[in-house]
Amino acid sequence: MSSESERTRRDFLKAGAGALTTLTFITRPERVFGANDRVRVGICGLHGRGKDHVDAFGRLRNVEIAALCDVDESVLNRRRGEVAGRPRTFVDVRTLLDDPSIDAISIATPDHWHALMAIWACQAGKDVYVEKPCSHNLWEGRQLVRAAHKYKRIVQHGTQSRSAPAMIEAIRHLQSGTLGEIYLARGLCFKHRDTIGRTPVEAVPNGVDYDLWTGPAPLKPFSRNRFHYNWHWLWDTGSGDLGNQGIHQADVARWGLGVTFPSRVSATGGHFMFNDDQETPNVLNCTFTFEEPGGRSKMMEFEVRHWLSNDEAGLRRGVFHGRNVIGTLFYGSKGYLAAGSEDAFRYESWLGAKQAAGPHGKSGHDHFANFVNCVRTRNAADLRAPIEEGHVSCALVHLANVSYQLGRTLRFDPATERVIDDEEANRLLAGGDRGYRAPFVIPDNV
Repeated sequence: MSSESERTRRDFLKAGAGALTTLTFITRPERVFGANDRVRVGICGLHGRGKDHVDAFGRLRNVEIAALCDVDESVLNRRRGEVAGRPRTFVDVRTLLDDPSIDAISIATPDHWHALMAIWACQAGKDVYVEKPCSHNLWEGRQLVRAAHKYKRIVQHGTQSRSAPAMIEAIRHLQSGTLGEIYLARGLCFKHRDTIGRTPVEAVPNGVDYDLWTGPAPLKPFSRNRFHYNWHWLWDTGSGDLGNQGIHQADVARWGLGVTFPSRVSATGGHFMFNDDQETPNVLNCTFTFEEPGGRSKMMEFEVRHWLSNDEAGLRRGVFHGRNVIGTLFYGSKGYLAAGSEDAFRYESWLGAKQAAGPHGKSGHDHFANFVNCVRTRNAADLRAPIEEGHVSCALVHLANVSYQLGRTLRFDPATERVIDDEEANRLLAGGDRGYRAPFVIPDNV
């Protein structure tokens, strides 16, 4: 990010959130792991996806789940009963990070906490597995990358497709020429999501630290739609289904195309059918253009829709079988390939004018194991989804959401990570009017 961008963000934060607060954590010398040493992990955010983290780390023999952290004591106590041994429990992540015996944390909190918690962990000398999307806006994603570099931490992004052998094989076919020149990818995120309705303001449930739950976001009156899961559909805390489910498919699409940041982004959509508390669009259509050397370009299309009204022209069969249609299509000069992940990671391809069956495959993934192995070896180059890649893929989400909110196409400069000649867009990509609530502030200088 340019010095001008940093100054703009700093001035905005001072005006909107008061003075920055510097937190100091206890650190310890870098640990050297022996053959029988276990990585001591603290899991932060235990509702929903956090349960998957508990299960995944619990299956790894070289891991000890040493700590659990959640602002909802009912969830915290329930998960503690599901973990072998006696993990310490925390409500405030800052207290957990002060424990020098913790080697790494995994973050499965709401989106608005991801980058800040990960940056704090890096500053405290912890390695980090952070769920997607790694950031709530573009600026804080860049700050997280800087923190990982500055403190030399292992930081894995939760886009687990990158650790699935079937997906790795599919990308190899795309990039080796099996399907010829790949010029277009199309991501699909069609999910059966009903209306969230409207929920009234009410008292904060017993055992919930709602101030901590809110963290960096504005503190607003409690309602059920601002809490467990439905926070995804509010701008203060979530990023819609493009950042929730769609980030997986956007990441695969970018990976297969072999591109980084786009040069042009356009998104249109709206909130259709339902009259409820949702703020993010339940229909979103996005187009990304990526400039290539020599004046050539590649394209990505992405569609989000919160319901399936029919069989989607047969998409729910084959690779996209299941209740939802979630996946990525790649189009090349010699054929096309479909990659999905509804119940497993799988791909199929079709070649030539007669669409003859081409390469195909199916697998699981070892994303958590890959992270733990890199923590032990200290070799960040072996991460399958390093935070640098996570940040670039999340940039697609943030750019599309800002294009939708402003109702116009954005021209983006990948070198500076800024929108060209559009300061309103750049302000939104740095958090906009939401700002950061002290002391839960992303630091200017990580």
